[in-house]
Amino acid sequence: METKDLLIDNPRFKVINITQKTIQPQTSAIQVNSEIVALAPVTTTNDNPPKNELNKGYQWREAKMNTWRYLMVAGMVAGLALHGLMRFGGSYNIGSLVFGDKAVAATPTNVSNVREVARVSIPPANLSSNDSNLNHSTKQAKTLKEQPLAVKYVNGIPVPDWSKMNFENMKLKEAGSVEFPNVKNPGMKEKRVWSAGQSLALVMELGDFEATEFKIENLNLQQISLVTGINLKDFKLSDFETLQWQTLGDLAEAIPGLENKDIADIPALDDYVAKVTGDSYTSQTVGEALNNYPQLEKAELGKYIKLDQYKLNSIPGIEKAILKEFTNWQNTTIAKVPGLGKVPFDEFPGVPVPDISFVGKVDMVLKEVENGRWKSISGSYQEGFNVPCYNFECAHIEVAGSDILTGATWMSGKFQKVKGGFGILGKLNGGKEPTGRHPFGKSFKHVLWDVKESTGTVTSAMFFRICKRGWIDLGCSPYFIGPVPFFEYKEMDPIILGAPLTVPKKP
Repeated sequence: METKDLLIDNPRFKVINITQKTIQPQTSAIQVNSEIVALAPVTTTNDNPPKNELNKGYQWREAKMNTWRYLMVAGMVAGLALHGLMRFGGSYNIGSLVFGDKAVAATPTNVSNVREVARVSIPPANLSSNDSNLNHSTKQAKTLKEQPLAVKYVNGIPVPDWSKMNFENMKLKEAGSVEFPNVKNPGMKEKRVWSAGQSLALVMELGDFEATEFKIENLNLQQISLVTGINLKDFKLSDFETLQWQTLGDLAEAIPGLENKDIADIPALDDYVAKVTGDSYTSQTVGEALNNYPQLEKAELGKYIKLDQYKLNSIPGIEKAILKEFTNWQNTTIAKVPGLGKVPFDEFPGVPVPDISFVGKVDMVLKEVENGRWKSISGSYQEGFNVPCYNFECAHIEVAGSDILTGATWMSGKFQKVKGGFGILGKLNGGKEPTGRHPFGKSFKHVLWDVKESTGTVTSAMFFRICKRGWIDLGCSPYFIGPVPFFEYKEMDPIILGAPLTVPKKP
């Protein structure tokens, strides 16, 4: 249907005629009737069209608005940062503002390299830039002095300075003892006894740290001497306890190249073979002696010769033998491996890397008269880390850091004991250990200890366990050897919580 027909059929219009005439050079008019005229623009050809320039006033107003927009955004960012500093102090980063429903995740640069982390010293972030520059040295020195152990700071969070910690300088605060099951295992003691003030080196054994972060068993005597500066020539065979229960067959397997050495050239082994076999003619290699005298596979060195009469280095290659290559190396006391007690923790093949995936802040310190604390984030591997307290001796700290974390409680292990350990040794100490957490791994347990509500402070301690995971697997005891002084916290201090971290929502 044509346009003309549409208009004719429409009762609202009475069209007499349609004509087109030019009104102006750049405008056309369509005359519908004598009373209605519609103006319509038409396209014209122009080689130099005029530029579409904005009005000067409009440009000025637009520039002014852009300035205001910039200032508003900058103010919002500054306000957000100030809010974070006021609410979270120096213990948290901007992630605490973005992820308000989660515990704060603080991630230092190169945290995977614990040696770098241990040496990084960063001032607490809750100081202003001027305070940080002017008073950082004084404030940090004061904090370090107050701590019972060497401390470094990572993003304002205190972490142990492993380079200044070793088994020899770590002392137990309380005495204790434990008897072991009657299991026949070369080198295994019947009981372990320790006293207050004694070093861990005299109490702990290599096997207690098997399959943990330290990886002590991967060291050899040569590496230990290079780290500590000891001279192996100054030690005797008796100073290396593991030799007490080694047989000639054990030594041949552990010490590289020993099998091809002449027994006559090694006085300690020459005397040992003569006493075991009754044959003083020993012009043969170690390998040949083992083939000729099968009893040498079972005769323990310490039962046939006095080890304190021979130099340690009189057995060629012993300094290159990896500790875990010796039979029942797990039963060796740390202090009875030459120099091992002096090795700084950061020189071990592995180091307990602080798990700072979750960091809280000490909000309140409350003494043992408290009761009914169900929002717990402390416990044990065996019982979980949400063990509540209902016995009217619920000394604890309340932590903060996010809406969910606020009010969560970490109980004092001095008053609350939880299930721990596994295997046969899991029954030691009644199967109990102080409640706590493991932000530093399995090597030890981090336990809150003395709670002082009047001063708003709480001390913490390290607790260790006994493990026997050799060819006879006795499992591990609860973490009950301790306390060894660790950190001291005051209200508003950051505290590493580690993972896993779940906060109960209701009792």
